[in-house]
Amino acid sequence: MKDQKSLTTKARSLRNNSTEAERLLWRYLRRSQLEGIKFRRQQAIEEYIVDLVSFYPKVIIELDGSQHADNRDYDEQRDACLRRNGFTVLRFWNNEVFENIDGVLEAIRAHCLVLASPTP
Repeated sequence: MKDQKSLTTKARSLRNNSTEAERLLWRYLRRSQLEGIKFRRQQAIEEYIVDLVSFYPKVIIELDGSQHADNRDYDEQRDACLRRNGFTVLRFWNNEVFENIDGVLEAIRAHCLVLASPTP
């Protein structure tokens, strides 16, 4: 297990060196612009750092570049850990963010509204 201080340092570095796709999506999610939902960037959860997270509803957004095509086993382990912590993990390819930002935002919005709605 990675120590919390090194994760926090790495998360801070990742926030300061965001990918183009992360910066674009963040423009639409920051300051609770999407349905009033607060998101955080590059947040440590257990031994992982997630791209974007909302703690209510418990949703994580991961933006994947080509390197993730080769890391499927790692991503599956990571997602399983995050799900055990009660999160829903939404993954989008970077090119989806660039080519269909409205569709990506709608998918995030729809998932968040379903997760936040009270169950009867």
